[in-house]
Amino acid sequence: MNPLIRNWLEFEMPAGQSADNILFCAQRPQEVIAKAGEVRMEVPFQSYRNAGDQLNPDTHQRKHTVIAAAIGDEIVRVTFGDHPVADDSPMLDWHPTLKKSPLTLRTQEDAWLATDERGNVRLRMDRIDPPVRQWNDMMSKPAAAFTVSVLPDGRVDVPFMSWDIFSPGQFNSFPLAYVEQGGRRTCSMFSLHAQADECFAGTGERFAKMDLSGRTIDLQNADALGVNNRRAYKNIPFYISSRGYGLLILTSAHARVSLADLSTRAAMGLVRQDTLDLFFIGGGSIERILYNYRRLTGFPHDVPAWSYGTWMGRMTYASAAEVTQAATRLREERFPCDVMHIDTGWFKEDWACDWQFCNDKFPQDQQFIASLRDLGYRVSLWQLPKVSVKTALFEEAAAQGVLATRPEDADNAGGSNFSTQRYAGSIDLTNPRAVEWYQSRLRELFDKGVAAIKADFGEEIDMNARYHAGTPELLHNMYALLYQKLIHEATQQSRDGNAVIWARAGWIGCQRYPIHWAGDAASTWDGLAASIRGGLHLGLSGFGFWSHDIPGFHGVPDFMNTWPSDELYVRWTQAAVFGSHLRYHGAQPREPYEYPRVSGIVRQWLRLRYALIPYLVEQGHKTCQSGYPLLRAMILHHQDDPVCWHIDDQFFCGDDLLVAPILNSQGIRNVYLPAGKWTDLWTGESIEGPRWLHNVKCPLERIPVYARSGSVISINPLHVMCTDEMDWNAVQSLHFNEEYKGITRSRQIGKQSSWGITL
Repeated sequence: MNPLIRNWLEFEMPAGQSADNILFCAQRPQEVIAKAGEVRMEVPFQSYRNAGDQLNPDTHQRKHTVIAAAIGDEIVRVTFGDHPVADDSPMLDWHPTLKKSPLTLRTQEDAWLATDERGNVRLRMDRIDPPVRQWNDMMSKPAAAFTVSVLPDGRVDVPFMSWDIFSPGQFNSFPLAYVEQGGRRTCSMFSLHAQADECFAGTGERFAKMDLSGRTIDLQNADALGVNNRRAYKNIPFYISSRGYGLLILTSAHARVSLADLSTRAAMGLVRQDTLDLFFIGGGSIERILYNYRRLTGFPHDVPAWSYGTWMGRMTYASAAEVTQAATRLREERFPCDVMHIDTGWFKEDWACDWQFCNDKFPQDQQFIASLRDLGYRVSLWQLPKVSVKTALFEEAAAQGVLATRPEDADNAGGSNFSTQRYAGSIDLTNPRAVEWYQSRLRELFDKGVAAIKADFGEEIDMNARYHAGTPELLHNMYALLYQKLIHEATQQSRDGNAVIWARAGWIGCQRYPIHWAGDAASTWDGLAASIRGGLHLGLSGFGFWSHDIPGFHGVPDFMNTWPSDELYVRWTQAAVFGSHLRYHGAQPREPYEYPRVSGIVRQWLRLRYALIPYLVEQGHKTCQSGYPLLRAMILHHQDDPVCWHIDDQFFCGDDLLVAPILNSQGIRNVYLPAGKWTDLWTGESIEGPRWLHNVKCPLERIPVYARSGSVISINPLHVMCTDEMDWNAVQSLHFNEEYKGITRSRQIGKQSSWGITL
């Protein structure tokens, strides 16, 4: 068998060349009808078996129906198989404006055309082979291929990759295919044509370069163990192409995409399922494609204004006294902060989650939370969706059927990679009784005054267990969605709709339940760079709000005892100031006063963050009603600039601020300014793009930041220690016009230097 195909199939089959495996590949539709507003293609599938270095046609041929439906004016759904995803799947959240647009069929000599009510062609199915000029009969003719093109918005043409072959029997990819093992269909495949210069982005929180062309990606959630490897906490089977379309592979099964990699002329996908359910999404702009994606899978809920303030945590505060000491000192030293986060140490035993404060370490827990609230702080708590065998809660959970059922001889599983805690497997979130049990634990905490829950883990489940509904193979990736949904809903109910969570895993639909963060990044320069990449790709995967641990989570090489450098602490803070949300957290202390050499610089940057909160709140509202994330890749505003498809170390903060963080200890970087006029935030200098600024040298106090010339942003001009102190009636407009002379010299905002920014 062709080595490329063998490697591709071995994702599904450890013995990809086994004689028991039969591959069925789609050929040209033999009959096409329009029925109930859909187009149904009767497609013959030719069977192939391994024959050394090629595939030979077998005697089997089967017919299957491939269905195409237009969803509104900019989406086409193509399904193949007996078990398409139900419209009420938790992964879907249909927008009321999304309606099926009836398709009618027009037959031409060379093709069938499926047109919508406006007369736009949404699907083209060829009826004849490409012309040939007969010269030699030494080689057999190729089979009639599945020559179908999808036009999701009637403009962009996305053809299936019909002829990805070297010679008959030697394939690089298949337009539409499936594999049978022992008479059972085990996986489904597709291949779309990729242009030579086509770029791709998205697929979740991908810690990779902006252009994913040339990469093969496994879409299976895992504890990524940092941000500098191929694993990912948040895998989303959705990508965006520079061609002008997005593709959602609607599944919760283990999947794989190869974006112009195994075949440089194909964007390929494989799903470990007997059905393919593909949504081709158009719209013209990347923002509109993302908007349409959210119309299918849900828009982010808005977040409270206080969540844009500083979150402070470490692994972990181990007592009420430690939390109070840190909270008090932050106030005394004038570091603005809104949230104190308590990680794994609030239980009787570290990591032994039972959703109860330890009386010895946190006596009078409700009074403790109230005292922090009096200081202007809200409390966030860590937990995870497992029950420790060491807690009194374990027997209750087991008796009530809360846990997934495990074989008697299976080991307890599912702990942290750096904890010795043993758990009793996954809480069965497909069981409504388990969901209610879980939410009741959380409601008790909200009644005590807790503001937010950290929904840690959720990437992996017990694959040996039995669940109330569904198989582990289909639940694994979707578990994150069920997990975050129940926590967000419990928070909404207890906090009068003013809900926010702090979540690590992700799948289709999780964007509805913000906030998500990047997981356990190394406290290194490459950890910072990869974190930003992950956030940019996640924003191109439908997510609106995203954060990361400042200044990374763990030390290298000593996990607990290698502290981040002062320079990294500052540079990571500077990047985070312009992100969606800002949280300090890690395996060592993270409070700014623990880094006294640079604490003054950090204080100024946190003041800048609080000055920007009105702008962030406005941009957050826009995020919830559009396709935009708050942290934006350059291509979201400059998709026609090919340079921007290769930039992953700069980003937009909302509509108007272009940020180029420093990612090295030298304080030097190149900056790309796309088309338009840009105003230097610090000096007020106006610069015309597109152009590169080479070897820009920045002192530790600054990073390159530019505003769109002519833009206006809302700012808080007053010193505050938390958002409770903000006077929203005092919010002012900052105009980046010819009168703007830089952040410390502009008089547009009332009293000179009224922000207190002296950078």
